Amino acid sequence: MSKNLSELSGRKGLEKNLFEELGIAARETGTPDLDTLEKLSASFLVGKSNVYGSVSFYDFLRPENKGKKVYVCNGSSCLTAGTQDALLEKLGHHYKSEEIGEMCCLGRCHENSAFHIDNKNYSGHDIDQITSIKSDHTTTSEKYNVGHIGTPILTSPYGPVSEYYQIFKDCLQKPASQLLSELKDSGLRGRGGAGFSMAFKLESCRNQTEETKFIVCNADEGDPGAYSDRYIMEQRPHSLLMGMMIAGYIAGAKYGVVYIRGEYPESVDIINEAIADLQNQNLLGENILDSGFDYQFKVIKAQGAYICGEESALLSSIEGQRPEVRVRPPYPTQQGLFNKPTVVNNVETLANLPFIMKNGGKAFAAIGTQKSTGTKLISLDGYFNTPGIYEVDMGTPLKEVLYGLGGGFRKPVKAMHIGGPLGGLVPVTEVDKLTVDFDSFAKEGFLLGHASVVCIPEDYPIIQYLEHLFRFTAHESCGKCFPCRIGSTRGYEMLAKAQQGNYKMDITLMQDLLETLETGSLCALGGGLPLPIKNAMKYFKSELAPYFNS
Repeated sequence: MSKNLSELSGRKGLEKNLFEELGIAARETGTPDLDTLEKLSASFLVGKSNVYGSVSFYDFLRPENKGKKVYVCNGSSCLTAGTQDALLEKLGHHYKSEEIGEMCCLGRCHENSAFHIDNKNYSGHDIDQITSIKSDHTTTSEKYNVGHIGTPILTSPYGPVSEYYQIFKDCLQKPASQLLSELKDSGLRGRGGAGFSMAFKLESCRNQTEETKFIVCNADEGDPGAYSDRYIMEQRPHSLLMGMMIAGYIAGAKYGVVYIRGEYPESVDIINEAIADLQNQNLLGENILDSGFDYQFKVIKAQGAYICGEESALLSSIEGQRPEVRVRPPYPTQQGLFNKPTVVNNVETLANLPFIMKNGGKAFAAIGTQKSTGTKLISLDGYFNTPGIYEVDMGTPLKEVLYGLGGGFRKPVKAMHIGGPLGGLVPVTEVDKLTVDFDSFAKEGFLLGHASVVCIPEDYPIIQYLEHLFRFTAHESCGKCFPCRIGSTRGYEMLAKAQQGNYKMDITLMQDLLETLETGSLCALGGGLPLPIKNAMKYFKSELAPYFNS
């Protein structure tokens, strides 16, 4: 049925897609009315139940969102920083409780106290200006540190846009096969978490015979603590857009789709402005620069669902379906968006392509390590003395990042959650063993992932943090597979009950639950959750001992 729905959704193409129409219908009230939903289901021939099912899933479309005027960040960094209770109290003087909702990580992890009003994000001391924000729609300035160790590929200015795109113009003068060879030489691996070869994806898509193909940018940076993709989109959008155009040329794709988190309104605006700039310079459309290459962009604003960071769920989302994880094979490069060959990569991955094509794949491979080439962006949260976005050569000692670039911690920290909610929970005692690359983290039983760093202070109970992770997964699960849907809920219930003082968890039962999640889940949401839980049970055994029966 899902395949049929993909075909039906694709009848009208990208310009007028079902998911976008659902978002438009929800703008005024927070959720589409039933009459509009019935009209959309009839227009797209997908059935009422499918449209209702989609709407009920997303945080910013579901009926519970009706009447919300302000949203408070409930991400991990704001949680451990302890800023949100005071923020809610202050907002409560200006809004009714039913007007206040939640958003999962606004990407303001560098200063916390994050909230969202009227399609704008605020953080830090902005709450002190709430009166003017409400009345005058005040926009405040945001500042965070940007720096590097080694080669600044993504943290150095790229100059005038017209000059920067000479890289793309030069690419159009070369056969796509030559560019693919450069990408293979670079060894570029996906920066979104999995670390999969980008060249392999593009080659697989290139080899498909379908005329219509897509390059999809996964800009749904949902990992709490991560804001590196937001940095690229807002401060160097053309690195991303050019990377997508180069990828399209290599794969034979004519369409680029940028799927951006609804929690990042500024990113949506800036990317749209950058696309308009390209159109004005005649760098988009048919037969670009008489090269025979056609390319167009479409920006899709997401509606609040962490699972859309999983590539197949993201594709279902664009189609207006519930964002449920698809069983693979077939893989997206074979049957992706609207059942057409599709390459999905995240922002940071794609933004590396201009450097590779300008300097050559071997130049990129010379940076970093043999298996983890190039550089990596790292997001440091507000617990650091100098929080911000930092770019380091792969293989850089983690200690240099935390204590050199980050300036160390502003208050005692016992652990860091690195790589998002499914990343490793790294005790500060283990920092000396780690370098910033995929293999070092994997060897020590952690996960580099998106390389976001969320600090857990010494006075924050680990059991509360684990409860938060299970609650997060239970809320964000697409529900398609039982291990994730039920297992995350059972885990949350066990941890919550254990803190009431009259119940102790069975350690064998918890271990069985983690094994079921790890081996039985369809995607990394359920499959990745056990990693930080196991890390905590290993490194904070004594702290957790009172909550277990053995």
